[in-house]
Amino acid sequence: MQLLIGILEEGFIYALVSFGAYITFKILDFPDMTVDGSFPFGMCVTAVMILNGVNPFITLPVSFVAGCIAGAITGLIHVKFKIRDLLSGIIVMTSLYSVNLRLAGRANLAIFQRPSIFKMINVFKIGTPAGAFNRVIVLFIIVVILKFLLDLYLDTKSGYLLRSVGDNETLVTTLGKNKENVKVLGLALANGFAALAGCIYAQHRGSFEISAGTGTLVIAVANVIIGIQFMNVFRNMKPTTSVVLGSIVYRACIGFAMFLGMPPSDLKIITAALLLVVIVLNSKKYRKLVR
Repeated sequence: MQLLIGILEEGFIYALVSFGAYITFKILDFPDMTVDGSFPFGMCVTAVMILNGVNPFITLPVSFVAGCIAGAITGLIHVKFKIRDLLSGIIVMTSLYSVNLRLAGRANLAIFQRPSIFKMINVFKIGTPAGAFNRVIVLFIIVVILKFLLDLYLDTKSGYLLRSVGDNETLVTTLGKNKENVKVLGLALANGFAALAGCIYAQHRGSFEISAGTGTLVIAVANVIIGIQFMNVFRNMKPTTSVVLGSIVYRACIGFAMFLGMPPSDLKIITAALLLVVIVLNSKKYRKLVR
C-alpha cells in the first residue's frame, strides 16, 4: 500500500513538470534545459517563503510566476541574441543554481516542521487507513485543476498560435503574429509548471535541496513519451491526460525496480535506461523492424 501511495504522489508531482515538457518538447520542439533549474528554483522560493511565515498556499502562484520569469529569460536569450535553444536553457539553468544559493543562503533548508498545503488539508482523519491517501487526494485535485486550465488555454487563440509555432513558424508570421513572442510565452508557461511542481515537492518532502533538479528534464521527457504511447492506443485521449498517465506509469516502473531490491544510488541509471528503452520503442525505425 505504501508503495502505491508513493507512486501516485510522485507521479502526480512530476506530471506537473511533464505539462511543461509537453509544451517545450512536443509542441515547440525546444530542448529546454531550464527545467533542471526552475524545478529547484520553485523549491527554493517556497522554502524561503514558508520559513518567513508566508501561507503555504501563497507560495503556489508565487513559485509559478518565478518559474515563468526563468522561462521567459531563456526565451529572450534565444530569440533576441540568436543563441541556440539548448545553450540558452543551459545558461539560465546554470545561473539559477547561484540564484538558489543566494536566496536560501545554503545548499538545503528544512521546512518539515512548518505548515504546508498537505498539513492544512485533511480529507480523511489522520491515523486512519484512509488518512494515508490525504496527500494523494490533494495532489490529484491540483493536477486535475491545472490539466483543465491547460486544456482551456490550448483551445484559445493564443494556444493555437503556440501549436502553430512548433508545426509551422511561417504560418504564424503570415497571420501577422510575432513568433518570437509566442515562443517566449510557451517557455514561460513550461517553466512555470516546473517551478510549481518544485513548490509542491518541497512541501511534500519538507525540505529544499540544491541538487533536487538534476535529471528533472529527463524524467519529464520520459513521461511525455510514455504518455504519447497512450494517445496512440486511445485515440480520443487528450494529450494532458496521457501525460499524467505517462508520469504514473514511469514512476511505477521506478518503484517496481526499487521493490526488486535495486539500491537508491542506482536510481539515475535506471531512469536513463528506462528513457532509452522508451525512445527506442517509440522510434519509427524500430516500429518498422517489428512489423
